[in-house]
Amino acid sequence: MDYRKIIFKFRSYTPLPIIIPLIYCSFLKSPYYWIGLVFILIGESIRFLSVRYAGGVTRTRKVGAPKLCTAGPYAYTRNPLYIGNVIIYFGFVFFSGGNYILELAFGVLIFFIFQYASIISLEEETLSQLFGKDYDEYKKNVPRVLPRLTKWENCDDRIPNSLKKTFFNEKRTLQNIFILISIITIKAYLTTS
Repeated sequence: MDYRKIIFKFRSYTPLPIIIPLIYCSFLKSPYYWIGLVFILIGESIRFLSVRYAGGVTRTRKVGAPKLCTAGPYAYTRNPLYIGNVIIYFGFVFFSGGNYILELAFGVLIFFIFQYASIISLEEETLSQLFGKDYDEYKKNVPRVLPRLTKWENCDDRIPNSLKKTFFNEKRTLQNIFILISIITIKAYLTTS
């Protein structure tokens, strides 16, 4: 079996090797937790806007899409959700503070380079098969990761999902962010009392 499909299928659980050291090494320290919260907020804002355009299809365990999304943040980069995720996890590195910020940041970077390189290659292969020339045109005009400075003008004029529907689609990520912030904060409170 293609290892990329396994990583894709379980991508919600693969960050556990990052989360455990973040919690273990956490030690809330100002101004780091404020910097971390800002990064988390920026990353989740990118995710939220991306999910408004792509919808709940981003939550499936099967690679593919019913329609190619090239609107909203997808007109700047082909992978805005992954950019948002990386920013969120760097936010948690800062939020957790501790004496190992550089080591944890390096670990997060290496982890996500491996994970997203694997997932993106699988997704691109699949989307090329599904959408052919349309996807080739999209790849030619919109970068894989680093966003373009200007929006790629194309014919995807979809209307973003409502805020309510987007919150519903994004609730698991929002819950996970809340839980991880709570665990790190409670650990800090218990170890300093």
